[in-house]
Amino acid sequence: MTSLTASLARGALTSPFKRAGRPDATLPPGRLTRPAAPVAPGPLAAYRGICGFPESGPLPLTYPHVLAFPLTMRLMTGRAFPLPVLGLVHTWIEITPHRPVAPTEALELAVYAEKLLPHRRGTEVTVATEARVGGELVWESRSGYLSRHRQAPPGNAPEGNAPEGNAPEGNEPEGRTIPGGAQRRATAVQGPVTAAPPAADALPARAEWRLPGDLGRRYGAVSGDRNPIHLHPLTARLFGFPRAIAHGMWTVARCLAEAGDASELRFVRAEFRAPVLLPATVTYAADATGNAFGLRGPDGRAHLVGSVSREAS
Repeated sequence: MTSLTASLARGALTSPFKRAGRPDATLPPGRLTRPAAPVAPGPLAAYRGICGFPESGPLPLTYPHVLAFPLTMRLMTGRAFPLPVLGLVHTWIEITPHRPVAPTEALELAVYAEKLLPHRRGTEVTVATEARVGGELVWESRSGYLSRHRQAPPGNAPEGNAPEGNAPEGNEPEGRTIPGGAQRRATAVQGPVTAAPPAADALPARAEWRLPGDLGRRYGAVSGDRNPIHLHPLTARLFGFPRAIAHGMWTVARCLAEAGDASELRFVRAEFRAPVLLPATVTYAADATGNAFGLRGPDGRAHLVGSVSREAS
């Protein structure tokens, strides 16, 4: 916890000196790692509770992301990371579980920055996370994080890096060049291709959830993600949000928990379409197979859309 607190403090101090959108920006080399360590039962139980996962069984599909969060913060607050960490918005995540992980297994973790792309609302970085047991890759993910800022005029964008103006937020094509010429795994290993999920308002409603105003603070205490956009209306307004917003990772975890058994899942993709302003009432929706899911507000606006692929029966 001390190292995570130090990372958060360092991020608060260094963010004002980082300017997103620089054409010569590059990504930090290498990866940050954590040696194999057991999963602490107390924090795991708290995470299961706030996200709605069963009290026992394999690790929740999203939990390795939480375990790796201190490494992610170290990466994002490092001097070589090109974007200010304060105000970064999680835009999408892809999770590939290679097998269920027991809570008693000691996980080795690694985090690295993979791509840096212009986005129509700023600059987006892709961060990869890997979890291993005894050297065996058992879980991996890729996440997009958006730093919102004004884009340079199209004529000033690096060649081959023009933003996809019509693409959904956080859904730009893979494998582009990092601005400044640095390339980091441009042909990254991708998960199984899943069909585009139906519009959130087209999926049948399955449950309604009333989210309290302090959900961001409560989930932040469990996950360690204390980004100010989640904590209080005053700090959220500093980054352009009228109220505190729910963590994207809480919304996808809560949806996966509601869907039930995840043992057959081979790949998950979730896109965070619109922030959930707290407090809120939201509707969880899913098709009959559970292969497409979403979260929408009372007005039908999509907050999250997701899809999964499963093992062949």
